[in-house]
Amino acid sequence: MTYNIDSILEELYGLQRLGIKVGLKHTVQLLDKIGNPHNKLKLIHIAGTNGKGSTCSMLSDILIEHGLKVGLYTSPHLVRFNERIQVNRNQISDNYIAEFFNKNRKHIISIKSTFFETTTALAFDYFNAKSVDIAIVETGLGGRLDSTNVISPIVCGISAISFDHTEILGNTLEKISKEKAGIIKKGIPVATFEQKSQILQVIDNTCREKNTSLEIIQNDEIIISKVDEKGTHFHYSDLDIELPLFGDHQVQNCSLAICLSKYALGSAISSSKIKTAISKSIWKGRLEKISNNNLFYDVAHNYEGIKAMLNTINVLYPDKEKAGLFCIKSDKNISAICNLLKNNFKKLILCSDKEGYLVKVPDLLSIMNENNIECLSVDSVEEGVSLLNEYNNPNYLNLIFGSHYVASEVYSSIGKYFDRTYN
Repeated sequence: MTYNIDSILEELYGLQRLGIKVGLKHTVQLLDKIGNPHNKLKLIHIAGTNGKGSTCSMLSDILIEHGLKVGLYTSPHLVRFNERIQVNRNQISDNYIAEFFNKNRKHIISIKSTFFETTTALAFDYFNAKSVDIAIVETGLGGRLDSTNVISPIVCGISAISFDHTEILGNTLEKISKEKAGIIKKGIPVATFEQKSQILQVIDNTCREKNTSLEIIQNDEIIISKVDEKGTHFHYSDLDIELPLFGDHQVQNCSLAICLSKYALGSAISSSKIKTAISKSIWKGRLEKISNNNLFYDVAHNYEGIKAMLNTINVLYPDKEKAGLFCIKSDKNISAICNLLKNNFKKLILCSDKEGYLVKVPDLLSIMNENNIECLSVDSVEEGVSLLNEYNNPNYLNLIFGSHYVASEVYSSIGKYFDRTYN
């Protein structure tokens, strides 16, 4: 049967009106109604502030290269909802989404499940139906009270932790770390990489409380040998890796993915397959070059993410001036981000999104003026991209950044679209 997927997705997105509910009660109830598919799955759980999606993606590539059937659940999507739920890199079909929603609508409504709770249940149901060998699950917000935290994984991974969603997770690194570390379960091993001492202390304390092991990848275990326009070459765990992504942060994410793969693969792990998988890794919207005139798109949307992005750009292109098209959500630390923007951009253009999720241009312009940042504004992402294209100068690097929410507008403005094939 063919469904009107647009009307189904509109109804699903409509659940966002219920907001973000911290707690597992509704997810547990909905999963129980659909047969608790998550209890039939082998799972890996990954939390963090930045980099967890990249880690999940690279880990998926490694496990697929080893011949496994791999489920991947990440958020948010860039262009299409279907990107969130994949099996061996094939997106969930429109029909499966519609069938699940129609079949379980009465449960979703009676339980008052939110958008993310419903999507999480859909992912587990789909992975079970597809009989995946293993599924990689990224937390949405936090960890302890995140909808995904109903699972019993074989290993937990924690990527970079920093300030974000402080109104929900807390206003100190210790509080935020405690929420992220909430995915840690009794006897389930945990892996992370070297971070600020207060972050690692919380993770270590939680592991001790849960009587489980903690593996911390030390900075000196990773040796970066070369960074160029093709990516990053580095050495970790007796492997010489060619990663087609940029930045020290992506090297850390990749190392974490390799580390986690050992728990999933055991003695079946192959160095050559790891290297092959990583060499083919693609993760859209992460310093992605989207046109030939030095135009890049990056979804970095908080202080640490934007800082890492700019550090990477400055290493790759130390002699180029930067022109930027910038937008941001209102819940971010915009004042701190302004300090990053001041000394990094020769030209800065402000925009917002069609749907109204981001800060309105007049409000953003006012913030920039208060911080003595010279910039100009445009009425649409498309207009901003056109303006950036006018800086088609070899001495300039053009960068669109600040949000996932403008991805569809960015790609359509340059005539690029995602693959629409399904499994």
